[in-house]
Amino acid sequence: MRKISKVAPGWWDYTTLDDEILNDAAKLTPEALQGLERPGFKISFYDTREEFFAAEAMEYIVSWLKATDNEPAGICGPIGPTEQLPIVAEMVNDLEINLKNAHFWGMDEWYLNGATMSPDNPLSFAKADMDLCFSRIDKRLRMPPENIHFLNHEKIDEYSASFDSARCLVMQGGQGEVKHWAFNDPPKREGKYMDTPPSPEEYRTQGARIVDLHPMTIIQNARTSGGGVVSAIPSQALTVGPKETWKAGKVSIWHPGWHDNPFGMRLTALMISKKIPDSSVPMSLLADHPDVHFHFLRSGIGTTEAEMH
Repeated sequence: MRKISKVAPGWWDYTTLDDEILNDAAKLTPEALQGLERPGFKISFYDTREEFFAAEAMEYIVSWLKATDNEPAGICGPIGPTEQLPIVAEMVNDLEINLKNAHFWGMDEWYLNGATMSPDNPLSFAKADMDLCFSRIDKRLRMPPENIHFLNHEKIDEYSASFDSARCLVMQGGQGEVKHWAFNDPPKREGKYMDTPPSPEEYRTQGARIVDLHPMTIIQNARTSGGGVVSAIPSQALTVGPKETWKAGKVSIWHPGWHDNPFGMRLTALMISKKIPDSSVPMSLLADHPDVHFHFLRSGIGTTEAEMH
């Protein structure tokens, strides 16, 4: 029988893994992280914040430059990190890139009181994308509104179908403390999942959907976006699913070091490298995706050694 979670007994999460995996991850040095590369799993390091976020922004530009009349294409992007978004707008404007055939998919959005969060809400992910990027792009160059795909609970099927009408060249994201991409959190420990979490194959069948958020995710978002006010963070969200993720040509995960911790970044890199998919660590399911790229800001890698402050 699997261990009970140390942080949320009613849920699955990485603390239910075998200690051998956890201990091996904790021992990884930055040099050992680089050694985890394998075919289909690339790892890059960046020495400064400037080159890290410029490189993240370039994924938008490179994806959009490949969009044509016959083959529209684009990128699915996160809120967290967000520092790349103003850089994207600046690059588009300075290079005068016409985005008429380009597409963008928002990864996720809050779901509150039975509805998608309004873009007027300060916490809204759609609002962040518009304010930090799309509204800053010159009107002459902007992509058509219908090419910007934000999640809405009333149009989930339409959102999912859009991944078949245009190529998603890159699904870009960060990693949360519960080891998710987008809001693909571990499931609750209940019903048929009381003793074991869903198999990787079963988890990967899920598409865009409404999800219940793991307590770790709620606390993290209160810390990073809500000034610590946990009560203000919704307990549900809309998210892109594995189904859409496996339609993306590449999954690109950016680790600046302040969304997840030194241990978490090591754990998912190890599990993807060694092909140890486990739905209690959703990011580890990317072990079976054919093209995954982890990016680390070197100063954010940190250490897992005990240190009192």
